Amino acid sequence: MSSNEAAPATVGITNESQPKLPTRIGWALVIGPACWLGPYVGTSVTLLPAKIQQLAPNDKVTLVATFSAVAMIVATIANILAGALSDITRTKHGKRTPWIVICSILSGVLLWLLSMAPNIPVLLGVWAVYQAVLNAVVAPMIAQLSDRVAPRWRGTISSFYGIGMAFGNYGSGIIASQFLGNVGTGIQVLAAFAVIGGILSAVIAKEPSNLDEPRAKFDLDTLKQNFMFPTQNCRDYYLALAGKILMVTGQYVIVGYQLYIFTDYMKLDDKATANSVSIMSVILMITGIVFCAVAGPLADKFHRLKAPVAVTTVMLGVGAFFPFIAAEPWTMLAYALVAGIGMGAYNAVDGALNVAVLPDPKTAAKDLGIINMANTLGQVFGPMIAAGVINILGYRAIFPAETIICVIGGLLIMMIKRVK
Repeated sequence: MSSNEAAPATVGITNESQPKLPTRIGWALVIGPACWLGPYVGTSVTLLPAKIQQLAPNDKVTLVATFSAVAMIVATIANILAGALSDITRTKHGKRTPWIVICSILSGVLLWLLSMAPNIPVLLGVWAVYQAVLNAVVAPMIAQLSDRVAPRWRGTISSFYGIGMAFGNYGSGIIASQFLGNVGTGIQVLAAFAVIGGILSAVIAKEPSNLDEPRAKFDLDTLKQNFMFPTQNCRDYYLALAGKILMVTGQYVIVGYQLYIFTDYMKLDDKATANSVSIMSVILMITGIVFCAVAGPLADKFHRLKAPVAVTTVMLGVGAFFPFIAAEPWTMLAYALVAGIGMGAYNAVDGALNVAVLPDPKTAAKDLGIINMANTLGQVFGPMIAAGVINILGYRAIFPAETIICVIGGLLIMMIKRVK
């Protein structure tokens, strides 16, 4: 820790008050992210591009970037506001549960409407509203790691969350690839996962009442504390944010155009594309789960968070060399193997690192919402950068672009001082 950066105040669960691993929270944080991230990724990476291709095949590359840009604007605002509002919510079911349950249901409804969209303007409008609702699930859900898990267990419980993300991130590809010939039905199937998973996660977490917590006064100080970006004790916080944005951006330079890489860069037909996407998703999911399960407990044992996050960020860039070498399907599978190992280990400790650099745990959901914004920003910046690179230099150039972005992200994370 730097001499001019004080340690943040600690609130909530202490090591002494939680001697045993809170496995109930852990299982809730497996199901929760699997069932918000899965429908989102399955739709945005595979089924939304397929639907755009059906509705406007000549403009598909530009439209994917446009949809990503709209998503960025809406989700950035929604993530911060939903986290802040969650922090000041007081109910007999706690401050996170109402947001998770209600917005999971709404996200399912919006995905169903998305599946029925008859044209690009309607598709874009529904997609924008869905982004707002989805981020009102994400910010409160991850805040439970700060609210209800002692520091001694955060690496392990972060692994639970990471395993859920692996199921959602990569399992969705297996499901979505089966519906490339029936895009609307595929999106509706994913919508059902969003509703059921969000409710089930909240039930398992069983958040206690927080009606006894002081209610926030709506004055200028409250607005500054709960709705504004942190301005004090936040150097490491912003390094973690920047590093995460670059990691996700690098990942989505490739993942955001995964479907078109197989069809346009590797010249596969629909059947071969569906098969390749499915195999790639299986590899990513298995490696992601295995290395996530291993890395989190090891991080708790050795009390190391920064180096694993930085190294695994760089690994994504290393994996991108394979499809750069040859436009053959096996190179994307090799990328999936390296990226899956890296993402698995990354997801295991990323959540714990983010909690460790919070400027003020009392505004955990808002501040974690800002960091979670990196997921949205990266998922937007990645396709936007890829679209520009593809239009100017062709598909092959997007792979070294990912490498450069990920290496810079890893270096920024290594500059964090508060965390080992």
